[in-house]
Amino acid sequence: MKIQIDASGKDPIYKQLVTQVEKALHAGKLKAGEQIPSMNELAAALDISKETVKKSYGILVDKGVIVPKQGKGFYAADVNTDVKPQILVLFDKFSVYKQILFNAFAEKLEGQAEITILNHNQSIDLLEHYLDDNLDRFDYYILAPHFPLDAPTQAKVVKQLARIPFRKLIMLDRLQPHFPGQYGAVYQDFENDIYQGLTEGLGAKRRTRMMRVITLPMSLYGSHIKKGVKRFTTEYDIPVEFLNAVPEDIRPGDTFLVLNSQLDAGLVALARQIQQAGLRIGEDVFIVSYNESDMNELVLGGLTTVSTDFREMGRLAAEMVLSHHLTKEHCPFHMNRRRTF
Repeated sequence: MKIQIDASGKDPIYKQLVTQVEKALHAGKLKAGEQIPSMNELAAALDISKETVKKSYGILVDKGVIVPKQGKGFYAADVNTDVKPQILVLFDKFSVYKQILFNAFAEKLEGQAEITILNHNQSIDLLEHYLDDNLDRFDYYILAPHFPLDAPTQAKVVKQLARIPFRKLIMLDRLQPHFPGQYGAVYQDFENDIYQGLTEGLGAKRRTRMMRVITLPMSLYGSHIKKGVKRFTTEYDIPVEFLNAVPEDIRPGDTFLVLNSQLDAGLVALARQIQQAGLRIGEDVFIVSYNESDMNELVLGGLTTVSTDFREMGRLAAEMVLSHHLTKEHCPFHMNRRRTF
């Protein structure tokens, strides 16, 4: 095992040490059970401080890459038996869709990794805190970069993401704009996806008098989705209306696109208002909801959705971990046709 340090490099010296020992072990240049230099020996050989080496060895021990033996020093672990990749999953919130995604991710890994989950709650300060505490402890950082879209916050997001080595970073559900690099990602394209998803439902177009989109002002990607909806309705000559609440004037031929959660009060209020108007869902008035879950097969007798494939998203992310090959993959997005449309 040869270690070379670049004092003028981007990464701190202790990180360079950690990376090189890991690579040497996985490449077979450092054999399982082989003793590595003592902290004093390595510090002298590289002309760096013992504290720097101590910090590196501490991280390597925490990650299971090297094993300390009392009175004897440090030894390389067996990467085939002793070491499992350590993964930190940073979701914005643990919704039903994140549960679907995570289950598929964990099932694909089949116990071949140790997973820790934290929620940043769309707070950039909380993300910074988590990275401060965990930046050198994990082999992969699986991050849903959902944060407010204002320019100052997005600049902070990019700054925090840049702290994570690209070889360890996999973004989920959103591809961070203006952030180049060879990191991994499995993402939605909110504007184009909704356009394609609605296009799949054109079989019912002739019955659509107007498309009425219900979303809350707090919807993070509502503006992106609206652009895709406008593109669809303009291309197919369908009038469109954007609302923040359920309207009272519901008429035959209305198609509602609900951008909130399927089981929230807005959907309940819409169904109730349609019933009070004496209209039938799926025959007189139509509903399409955003995001898919198993419960939608039962809601309103079968709720039509347009949604990314969260199971596939989790599976693709796990494949990147298992193969150690990070790519950027657009996740499939489809309309799931049921009774309401």
